[in-house]
Amino acid sequence: MRIAVRLDDITPDMDWERFLKFKALLDQYQVKPLIGVVPDNRDENLKKTGKGQAPADFWEYVKALEKEGWVIAMHGLWHIYTTNRGGLFPLNNFSEFAGVPFEKQREMLEKGKEILREKGIETDIFMAPAHSYDANTLKALKETGFTALTDGFGERPYTYKELTFYPISFRMSSTLQKAEGYSTMVVHTDTVNEEDLKRYKEYFEKKDVQWISYGEYLKQAAEKQGIPGRWKEFLMAKGKYFVVKMGARH
Repeated sequence: MRIAVRLDDITPDMDWERFLKFKALLDQYQVKPLIGVVPDNRDENLKKTGKGQAPADFWEYVKALEKEGWVIAMHGLWHIYTTNRGGLFPLNNFSEFAGVPFEKQREMLEKGKEILREKGIETDIFMAPAHSYDANTLKALKETGFTALTDGFGERPYTYKELTFYPISFRMSSTLQKAEGYSTMVVHTDTVNEEDLKRYKEYFEKKDVQWISYGEYLKQAAEKQGIPGRWKEFLMAKGKYFVVKMGARH
């Protein structure tokens, strides 16, 4: 099994102490991840100012990571959830994009790209906050120059609506047991504690798993996904949502 890594919620005011500890682990095993950078973070839940030493210039730091081989995705615009829609990939029942009118979504995507471009960053990869997007999101992504999304379930990249999807892991314990295929381990460094670091270290040391840089994942050929595949993915995401929701009640 070949597994790449993606890091969500990369912002100037994130928990830098936790981020840098996880980065050190990635550096140790020479894994270059995908990072979801929020163009204009307005989510108070992501603001961890004062936790760890932040770089003097966040955007220069991000560009330096890119030069090291890290890949950048645009992670929404403000990371603010304004609807209670799960969209086409309902791992959650809230969204920054799903349920928002098409013109507004396109405007938000254009604004996000403009902000990143002003900072010297270009990307055609989209990372939807809460994994939630709808048909209008896909249409707006195409019209604003995006070509890929980091989401979906499956064992290799696939195309749908003229966009390429790079699947994430449905359940890491199962993904680590598979002999073949590709997937992505999703990490929110703001929540990674010392026990988590030990667990991730064990993951990276598994002899039957090949950890790859996200750039290598992007080079893999994609297969076209049809309606049956979309329904399967939708039901898997919805099922996981209910399992997590029921677990949180106990």
